[in-house]
Amino acid sequence: MNTRALILLLIQVSVSVFGKINQDSIDSNIVIAKVERKIDIATHLVKTTTLITLENKGSSGIRSFLFSLDPSLKDNLSFLSAVTKENKDDKLDVKETNVAGHGDKRFYRITLPTTLDAGKTVTVDVEAVYAHVLKPYPSEITQAKKQLVVLDTNLYFYSPYVTKSQTTVVTTTNSNIESYTKIKPVTQSDNVITYGPFEEKAPFSESQLRVHEENNSPFLTVTSMERVIEVSLWGNIAVEEHIDMKHTGATLKGPFSRFDYQRQQDGYASIKTFKTSLPASARDVYYRDEIGNISTSNMRELDESVDVELRPRFPLFGGWKTRYFLGYNVPSYEYLYYKGDHYALKLRFVDHIYDDMVIDEVQVKIILPEGSKNIELKVPFDVERRGDEIHYTYLDTLGRPVVVLNKHNLVEQHIQDFELHFTFQKHLLLQEPLLVVGVFYFLFLAVIIYVRLDFAITKDEAKESRMRVSSLIDEVQSAHDRRSALYQSYDDAINKFKSSKDVTAFSASRKKIDADYKQLTQQIQNLQTQLKAEGSEAAEKVAQLQRLDTLYKEQIGLAITAAEKLVSGKLNRQQYLDTQAATTAKCDDTYKEMESLRAAL
Repeated sequence: MNTRALILLLIQVSVSVFGKINQDSIDSNIVIAKVERKIDIATHLVKTTTLITLENKGSSGIRSFLFSLDPSLKDNLSFLSAVTKENKDDKLDVKETNVAGHGDKRFYRITLPTTLDAGKTVTVDVEAVYAHVLKPYPSEITQAKKQLVVLDTNLYFYSPYVTKSQTTVVTTTNSNIESYTKIKPVTQSDNVITYGPFEEKAPFSESQLRVHEENNSPFLTVTSMERVIEVSLWGNIAVEEHIDMKHTGATLKGPFSRFDYQRQQDGYASIKTFKTSLPASARDVYYRDEIGNISTSNMRELDESVDVELRPRFPLFGGWKTRYFLGYNVPSYEYLYYKGDHYALKLRFVDHIYDDMVIDEVQVKIILPEGSKNIELKVPFDVERRGDEIHYTYLDTLGRPVVVLNKHNLVEQHIQDFELHFTFQKHLLLQEPLLVVGVFYFLFLAVIIYVRLDFAITKDEAKESRMRVSSLIDEVQSAHDRRSALYQSYDDAINKFKSSKDVTAFSASRKKIDADYKQLTQQIQNLQTQLKAEGSEAAEKVAQLQRLDTLYKEQIGLAITAAEKLVSGKLNRQQYLDTQAATTAKCDDTYKEMESLRAAL
């Protein structure tokens, strides 16, 4: 035998030995004095309540006992809990275990609150919920047919211990029972079938219990669900659920008639609406699918919850599916606690989706703030925690840690709080605001630098010359406009002089206007020189503009001379009017030529 084969053999032997050491065993000193078992099949779930009276026949005390699942139900268990009859508020510790020689069976070790002394008894109440046990029979029905289901299980309490006395009570949906097992003693009253008492049953006793009944309960199953919880330290927790739902009852056979359904809705095994309960502080609730928002829903705010009546776009018959999204926000101060840099999130693992809900598979993603560390999880039941992921959203740099939890086969009893502890340094809250400020700062800085830089490889002299010429022409036009305004100033001064005949005032006013006129004319002359240096054709037009201005100024001079002669009495009024009319006509003609030339620049 080679070395590798020897190592493999040693590993197999070690696993086998340690497996036997870790396996549990059945204590023959325990006897079940009495069992009262109730099986409720009024909904699509099978709910059992088993009241077990244990008796210690040994000489020493016992602290725990084994509870075994019926072979017909062991693969469908969703929830199991136990309490004592004396103290129903204190739940007992329940853990799955293996028993030597019974590898094909499924056992749970239930620990008692105190040691059960020799000769003493204790009564334990075990509650179990099973999903997908009731089978539609027939499996296909038409729209108008009632839905019938069948339960196949064990008539006797399946236990590793001797059972002295036991009874089984089956509660059906209604009194419409097609058939049931008639092993005596058995009685039926309305929707209740009572079996027993049966005396002195050996361990693992079996006998078929079959009940065939009418059950039009909504066989609604969440086949897949993703629940995303995004935690923000800015005061909000966002929750969104992606839900795939299916009617797992008898499959609809044949066509669907909307007319018949609207006429008689209560007689069908279909789902038209269902009620989801959200936390009392839930706000901004939305309900949509791939198409968009679904408006056929109602929301009611209560003291302890927010009830949302969800109505799919179409009623769900057997085999029909739907997918929708439900989201809401809650304030973080109600669910997020902190002390220093240590935070604790306490929130429900799942919400109440509908009455007697069944969730085949759920994935819960908890998105923590960026920079969260030292993550610790506490869940009141077993879950599968996958490797943490990274989620990126707005303004993230390193990404936000995401805790991913998976669990199968959930019912209402799993609506319990989980705790998630983590550390977060508060100064990291400034990271995003500072990042925004920094981005805008560098953006503005880049724009400032960009507009001030010339990225051309060579200078475009022609373009620069055109730009200089355009600027010079703008200055010429501006100066000419101001100079044209002085023409009116001359007219106003002459008219005032003719009225007041004040030579001194007229001389002063004329002197000021002449100074402004001379300055503007010189400015235009300088601009003409610059345009000529640029080789622009506009220089000649400016020169022509200057010549026309000279002609206009000469006419102003003639008007001033005529006004002075009129005031001094050297011209009579008629002679002045004739002279003024000739001067004004020439001024108007010259002004029109100047404006036409100015527009052509």
